[in-house]
Amino acid sequence: MSPADAGLRLDAYLAASIAAVSRARIQRAIATGAVTVNDTETKSSYKVRAGDQIEVELPSLIPLEAAPEPIPIEILFEDEQVIVVNKPAGMVVHPGAGVSSGTLANALVYHFDRLTAAGGPLRPGIVHRLDVGTSGVMVVAKTEEAHNDLSQQFAERRVEKRYLALVYGSVLTSEGRIDAPIGRDPRNRVRMAVRPAESGRPALTFYRVHERFEEFTLLDVGIKTGRTHQIRVHLAHIKHPLVGDATYDSGRGKSIRDARLRGEVARLGRPFLHAGDLRFSHPTTGEMMSLSAPVPAALAEFLEMLRRR
Repeated sequence: MSPADAGLRLDAYLAASIAAVSRARIQRAIATGAVTVNDTETKSSYKVRAGDQIEVELPSLIPLEAAPEPIPIEILFEDEQVIVVNKPAGMVVHPGAGVSSGTLANALVYHFDRLTAAGGPLRPGIVHRLDVGTSGVMVVAKTEEAHNDLSQQFAERRVEKRYLALVYGSVLTSEGRIDAPIGRDPRNRVRMAVRPAESGRPALTFYRVHERFEEFTLLDVGIKTGRTHQIRVHLAHIKHPLVGDATYDSGRGKSIRDARLRGEVARLGRPFLHAGDLRFSHPTTGEMMSLSAPVPAALAEFLEMLRRR
């Protein structure tokens, strides 16, 4: 950094210093925590100083549209308006920062001639999402009419979503609710967290104990809102994080006393969260649709292992 650069805004300095990278892209990188100054995340407006150690990790550029890819997908239901699929764990729903292929959107474009573009070219047919590590049932819109109707149902909280979740520890109450706003974690921009009402969005989760084990509790979970990472954040908030959730489990997996069980948790390689049931009103007929996705073999086998212990 030359003395003449001191005092420049961070985004302006980086845009001038890195060839062929726009200032807007630099600003997005700063906002997502991909830029640090002296090992600390900061804002675009930060004024650079001589001696600053600036590290930049620019996310890959994403394509302008989802390209068709021959990826197998499990179809649970299909008609002229909607498709209901069983998304596997490990699959991203649509292209985004750092992910340009291998997504559900790429698979949908390959398998179906008609999908609504109402959600944009990167999200053909996509009405809602599941986290990459979450498996289960999702509804996709073929037509703009279906997309608009389903989007309204989600916005008005008329869609019923039920999940199966295995958490650490013994949940004391047989059922309960978690009503706590969720927003971006100020200490880690890739995580979400329970936040004060003025800086978070309302989020409501219900749970009921399905089965108990020595070190875990299996829950049936329902959500009335669809915040990013909602179930994961809320269960961690009540000190019962999801088994296998490396982002929010606060190292609980490493604290399991039995080495074999600790190894089984590590081998899961995913959060124990499955979207098993989805109920919505058909966009054209008004018929109440109830679709279910079977529990993946890896999760079912883990539960059987616990029952044998």
